[in-house]
Amino acid sequence: MANYTAADIKALRERTGAGMMDVKKALDEADGNAEKALEIIRVKGLKGVSKREGRSASDGLVAAHVADDAAGQTGTLIELNSETDFVAKSPVFVALADKVLAAAVAAGTQDVEAILASVVDGSTVADTIQETAATLGEKLVLRRVARISAPAVTVYLHKVNKDLPPQVGVLVGSDAAAAAVAKDVAMHIAAYSPSYLTRDDVPAETVASERRIAEETSRNEGKPEAALPKIVEGRLTGFFKESVLVDQAFAKDQKKSVGQVVTETGGAVTGFARFRVGA
Repeated sequence: MANYTAADIKALRERTGAGMMDVKKALDEADGNAEKALEIIRVKGLKGVSKREGRSASDGLVAAHVADDAAGQTGTLIELNSETDFVAKSPVFVALADKVLAAAVAAGTQDVEAILASVVDGSTVADTIQETAATLGEKLVLRRVARISAPAVTVYLHKVNKDLPPQVGVLVGSDAAAAAVAKDVAMHIAAYSPSYLTRDDVPAETVASERRIAEETSRNEGKPEAALPKIVEGRLTGFFKESVLVDQAFAKDQKKSVGQVVTETGGAVTGFARFRVGA
Protein backbone atom coordinates (compact mmCIF):
# COMPACT_ATOMS: atom_id res chain seq x y z
CA MET A 1 0.00 0.00 0.00
CA ALA A 2 1.27 3.48 -0.93
CA ASN A 3 2.63 5.56 1.92
CA TYR A 4 0.56 8.74 2.27
CA THR A 5 -1.65 10.36 4.88
CA ALA A 6 -5.03 12.08 5.03
CA ALA A 7 -3.12 15.37 5.14
CA ASP A 8 -1.42 14.45 1.84
CA ILE A 9 -4.82 13.81 0.26
CA LYS A 10 -6.16 17.12 1.53
CA ALA A 11 -3.11 19.03 0.30
CA LEU A 12 -3.32 17.53 -3.19
CA ARG A 13 -7.05 18.17 -3.40
CA GLU A 14 -6.43 21.82 -2.54
CA ARG A 15 -3.73 22.06 -5.20
CA THR A 16 -5.78 20.45 -7.94
CA GLY A 17 -9.46 20.72 -7.02
CA ALA A 18 -9.79 17.04 -8.02
CA GLY A 19 -12.18 14.65 -6.30
CA MET A 20 -11.06 12.58 -3.30
CA MET A 21 -11.17 9.24 -5.12
CA ASP A 22 -9.19 10.64 -8.08
CA VAL A 23 -6.56 11.98 -5.68
CA LYS A 24 -6.31 8.69 -3.79
CA LYS A 25 -5.97 6.71 -7.02
CA ALA A 26 -3.25 9.07 -8.24
CA LEU A 27 -1.35 8.78 -4.94
CA ASP A 28 -1.67 5.00 -5.06
CA GLU A 29 -0.31 4.96 -8.61
CA ALA A 30 2.48 7.35 -7.65
CA ASP A 31 3.37 5.33 -4.54
CA GLY A 32 2.62 8.33 -2.34
CA ASN A 33 4.74 10.85 -4.28
CA ALA A 34 2.68 14.05 -4.37
CA GLU A 35 4.44 15.61 -7.38
CA LYS A 36 4.12 12.43 -9.41
CA ALA A 37 0.47 12.15 -8.38
CA LEU A 38 -0.10 15.73 -9.54
CA GLU A 39 1.37 14.83 -12.93
CA ILE A 40 -0.89 11.76 -13.15
CA ILE A 41 -3.96 13.89 -12.43
CA ARG A 42 -2.94 16.39 -15.10
CA VAL A 43 -2.27 13.70 -17.72
CA LYS A 44 -5.60 12.03 -17.03
CA GLY A 45 -7.23 15.44 -17.21
CA LEU A 46 -5.71 16.11 -20.64
CA LYS A 47 -7.02 12.77 -21.86
CA GLY A 48 -10.47 13.79 -20.72
CA VAL A 49 -10.67 16.96 -22.86
CA SER A 50 -13.20 15.54 -25.32
CA LYS A 51 -15.38 14.26 -22.48
CA ARG A 52 -15.41 17.71 -20.85
CA GLU A 53 -16.40 19.57 -24.02
CA GLY A 54 -20.03 18.55 -23.88
CA ARG A 55 -20.46 19.25 -20.19
CA SER A 56 -22.00 22.36 -18.69
CA ALA A 57 -19.89 24.94 -16.87
CA SER A 58 -22.41 27.00 -14.93
CA ASP A 59 -20.56 27.65 -11.68
CA GLY A 60 -17.45 29.77 -11.16
CA LEU A 61 -16.64 33.33 -10.15
CA VAL A 62 -16.49 36.95 -11.20
CA ALA A 63 -13.40 39.13 -10.83
CA ALA A 64 -12.74 42.81 -11.51
CA HIS A 65 -9.93 45.32 -11.88
CA VAL A 66 -9.91 49.13 -12.12
CA ALA A 67 -6.98 51.15 -13.46
CA ASP A 68 -6.34 54.85 -13.91
CA ASP A 69 -5.94 56.02 -17.52
CA ALA A 70 -6.18 59.09 -19.73
CA ALA A 71 -10.00 59.03 -19.63
CA GLY A 72 -10.06 58.73 -15.85
CA GLN A 73 -10.50 55.07 -15.04
CA THR A 74 -11.28 51.83 -16.84
CA GLY A 75 -12.82 48.84 -15.12
CA THR A 76 -12.65 45.27 -16.40
CA LEU A 77 -15.05 42.54 -15.25
CA ILE A 78 -14.77 38.85 -16.15
CA GLU A 79 -16.87 35.74 -15.57
CA LEU A 80 -14.86 32.52 -15.46
CA ASN A 81 -16.92 29.33 -15.26
CA SER A 82 -16.34 25.89 -13.81
CA GLU A 83 -18.65 22.90 -13.48
CA THR A 84 -18.82 22.81 -9.68
CA ASP A 85 -18.52 25.17 -6.73
CA PHE A 86 -15.85 22.88 -5.29
CA VAL A 87 -13.53 23.80 -8.15
CA ALA A 88 -14.70 27.43 -8.13
CA LYS A 89 -13.28 27.94 -4.63
CA SER A 90 -10.06 26.01 -5.21
CA PRO A 91 -6.81 28.02 -5.07
CA VAL A 92 -5.86 26.74 -8.54
CA PHE A 93 -9.05 28.12 -10.11
CA VAL A 94 -8.84 31.43 -8.23
CA ALA A 95 -5.22 31.82 -9.40
CA LEU A 96 -6.31 31.11 -12.97
CA ALA A 97 -8.98 33.82 -12.69
CA ASP A 98 -6.31 36.31 -11.60
CA LYS A 99 -4.22 35.43 -14.67
CA VAL A 100 -7.17 35.67 -17.04
CA LEU A 101 -8.25 39.00 -15.55
CA ALA A 102 -4.73 40.40 -15.94
CA ALA A 103 -4.69 39.24 -19.56
CA ALA A 104 -8.08 40.87 -20.20
CA VAL A 105 -6.85 44.15 -18.71
CA ALA A 106 -3.67 44.03 -20.81
CA ALA A 107 -5.59 43.16 -23.99
CA GLY A 108 -7.73 46.29 -23.59
CA THR A 109 -10.81 44.67 -25.10
CA GLN A 110 -13.97 42.87 -24.05
CA ASP A 111 -13.80 40.54 -27.07
CA VAL A 112 -13.51 37.08 -25.49
CA GLU A 113 -11.91 35.48 -28.56
CA ALA A 114 -9.23 38.19 -28.70
CA ILE A 115 -8.46 37.70 -25.01
CA LEU A 116 -8.26 33.91 -25.41
CA ALA A 117 -5.73 34.44 -28.20
CA SER A 118 -3.58 36.80 -26.12
CA VAL A 119 -0.49 35.53 -24.33
CA VAL A 120 0.06 35.11 -20.59
CA ASP A 121 3.24 33.55 -19.13
CA GLY A 122 4.33 32.32 -22.57
CA SER A 123 1.05 30.57 -23.45
CA THR A 124 -2.21 31.77 -24.90
CA VAL A 125 -5.01 32.38 -22.41
CA ALA A 126 -6.97 29.60 -24.13
CA ASP A 127 -4.12 27.11 -23.58
CA THR A 128 -3.65 28.25 -19.99
CA ILE A 129 -7.35 27.65 -19.28
CA GLN A 130 -7.19 24.25 -20.98
CA GLU A 131 -4.12 23.18 -19.01
CA THR A 132 -5.79 24.16 -15.76
CA ALA A 133 -8.94 22.32 -16.84
CA ALA A 134 -6.80 19.23 -17.29
CA THR A 135 -5.45 19.56 -13.76
CA LEU A 136 -8.88 20.16 -12.24
CA GLY A 137 -10.72 17.63 -14.37
CA GLU A 138 -13.55 20.04 -15.21
CA LYS A 139 -14.62 22.11 -18.17
CA LEU A 140 -13.52 25.74 -17.63
CA VAL A 141 -14.81 28.63 -19.73
CA LEU A 142 -14.12 32.34 -19.99
CA ARG A 143 -17.75 33.23 -20.57
CA ARG A 144 -17.74 37.01 -20.90
CA VAL A 145 -15.82 40.22 -20.29
CA ALA A 146 -17.04 43.80 -19.80
CA ARG A 147 -15.14 47.09 -19.82
CA ILE A 148 -16.38 50.45 -18.51
CA SER A 149 -14.43 53.69 -18.99
CA ALA A 150 -15.42 56.90 -17.20
CA PRO A 151 -13.95 59.65 -15.03
CA ALA A 152 -14.60 57.27 -12.10
CA VAL A 153 -15.31 53.53 -12.08
CA THR A 154 -16.63 51.75 -8.99
CA VAL A 155 -16.55 47.99 -8.38
CA TYR A 156 -18.86 45.88 -6.26
CA LEU A 157 -18.35 42.12 -5.89
CA HIS A 158 -20.94 40.10 -3.99
CA LYS A 159 -20.66 36.62 -2.47
CA VAL A 160 -23.91 34.66 -2.61
CA ASN A 161 -22.22 32.12 -0.33
CA LYS A 162 -19.59 33.13 2.22
CA ASP A 163 -17.55 30.00 1.44
CA LEU A 164 -17.33 30.74 -2.30
CA PRO A 165 -15.67 33.46 -4.39
CA PRO A 166 -17.83 36.38 -5.58
CA GLN A 167 -20.54 35.32 -8.03
CA VAL A 168 -22.12 38.71 -8.72
CA GLY A 169 -20.00 41.55 -10.06
CA VAL A 170 -20.88 45.15 -10.98
CA LEU A 171 -18.96 48.02 -12.56
CA VAL A 172 -20.43 51.53 -12.44
CA GLY A 173 -19.02 54.38 -14.50
CA SER A 174 -19.74 57.91 -13.33
CA ASP A 175 -18.42 61.43 -13.16
CA ALA A 176 -16.58 62.62 -10.05
CA ALA A 177 -19.71 64.02 -8.37
CA ALA A 178 -21.80 60.85 -8.71
CA ALA A 179 -18.88 58.73 -7.50
CA ALA A 180 -20.07 59.61 -3.99
CA VAL A 181 -23.11 57.34 -4.42
CA ALA A 182 -21.66 54.93 -7.00
CA LYS A 183 -21.00 52.15 -4.47
CA ASP A 184 -24.62 52.24 -3.30
CA VAL A 185 -25.78 52.28 -6.92
CA ALA A 186 -23.54 49.29 -7.68
CA MET A 187 -25.03 47.37 -4.76
CA HIS A 188 -28.50 48.28 -6.04
CA ILE A 189 -27.61 46.97 -9.51
CA ALA A 190 -26.33 43.72 -8.00
CA ALA A 191 -29.69 43.19 -6.28
CA TYR A 192 -32.14 44.53 -8.88
CA SER A 193 -30.43 43.61 -12.17
CA PRO A 194 -31.51 46.45 -14.47
CA SER A 195 -31.10 45.86 -18.20
CA TYR A 196 -30.63 49.47 -19.34
CA LEU A 197 -29.19 52.71 -17.96
CA THR A 198 -31.88 55.08 -19.32
CA ARG A 199 -35.08 54.81 -21.34
CA ASP A 200 -33.16 56.02 -24.38
CA ASP A 201 -31.03 52.87 -24.18
CA VAL A 202 -34.03 50.55 -24.59
CA PRO A 203 -34.19 49.38 -28.25
CA ALA A 204 -37.17 50.79 -30.17
CA GLU A 205 -38.32 47.28 -31.09
CA THR A 206 -38.39 46.33 -27.40
CA VAL A 207 -40.52 49.37 -26.54
CA ALA A 208 -42.86 48.60 -29.44
CA SER A 209 -43.18 44.99 -28.32
CA GLU A 210 -43.93 45.97 -24.72
CA ARG A 211 -46.52 48.50 -25.90
CA ARG A 212 -48.20 45.88 -28.12
CA ILE A 213 -48.27 43.33 -25.28
CA ALA A 214 -49.71 45.93 -22.90
CA GLU A 215 -52.44 46.82 -25.39
CA GLU A 216 -53.36 43.20 -26.13
CA THR A 217 -53.43 42.38 -22.42
CA SER A 218 -55.65 45.37 -21.69
CA ARG A 219 -58.08 44.45 -24.48
CA ASN A 220 -58.21 40.84 -23.27
CA GLU A 221 -59.05 42.15 -19.79
CA GLY A 222 -62.01 44.07 -21.27
CA LYS A 223 -60.66 47.53 -20.49
CA PRO A 224 -62.69 50.41 -22.02
CA GLU A 225 -61.43 51.43 -25.47
CA ALA A 226 -61.26 55.09 -24.51
CA ALA A 227 -59.03 54.29 -21.54
CA LEU A 228 -56.60 52.06 -23.45
CA PRO A 229 -53.96 54.70 -24.35
CA LYS A 230 -53.57 55.78 -20.72
CA ILE A 231 -53.55 52.17 -19.44
CA VAL A 232 -50.98 51.11 -22.04
CA GLU A 233 -48.66 54.01 -21.20
CA GLY A 234 -49.03 53.20 -17.51
CA ARG A 235 -47.99 49.60 -18.11
CA LEU A 236 -45.11 50.73 -20.29
CA THR A 237 -43.96 52.99 -17.46
CA GLY A 238 -44.09 49.93 -15.20
CA PHE A 239 -41.80 48.10 -17.62
CA PHE A 240 -39.32 51.00 -17.52
CA LYS A 241 -39.39 51.02 -13.70
CA GLU A 242 -38.44 47.34 -13.71
CA SER A 243 -35.81 47.40 -16.47
CA VAL A 244 -34.20 50.86 -16.50
CA LEU A 245 -31.67 51.70 -13.79
CA VAL A 246 -32.49 55.40 -13.34
CA ASP A 247 -36.23 54.61 -13.15
CA GLN A 248 -35.93 51.86 -10.54
CA ALA A 249 -36.85 52.57 -6.91
CA PHE A 250 -33.55 52.96 -5.06
CA ALA A 251 -32.77 49.98 -2.85
CA LYS A 252 -31.76 52.10 0.16
CA ASP A 253 -34.68 54.55 -0.13
CA GLN A 254 -37.72 53.24 -2.01
CA LYS A 255 -39.28 56.73 -2.02
CA LYS A 256 -36.66 57.88 -4.52
CA SER A 257 -35.59 56.56 -7.90
CA VAL A 258 -31.96 55.75 -8.60
CA GLY A 259 -31.99 58.67 -11.04
CA GLN A 260 -33.11 61.07 -8.31
CA VAL A 261 -30.40 59.87 -5.94
CA VAL A 262 -27.74 60.38 -8.61
CA THR A 263 -29.11 63.77 -9.70
CA GLU A 264 -28.98 65.02 -6.11
CA THR A 265 -25.18 64.67 -6.24
CA GLY A 266 -25.06 67.04 -9.20
CA GLY A 267 -23.44 64.27 -11.22
CA ALA A 268 -24.36 61.41 -13.53
CA VAL A 269 -23.88 57.68 -13.98
CA THR A 270 -22.56 57.05 -17.50
CA GLY A 271 -22.65 53.26 -17.74
CA PHE A 272 -22.69 49.97 -15.89
CA ALA A 273 -22.04 46.25 -16.32
CA ARG A 274 -23.41 43.39 -14.20
CA PHE A 275 -22.52 39.71 -14.28
CA ARG A 276 -24.05 36.93 -12.22
CA VAL A 277 -22.35 33.57 -12.60
CA GLY A 278 -24.43 31.26 -14.76
CA ALA A 279 -27.20 33.81 -15.39
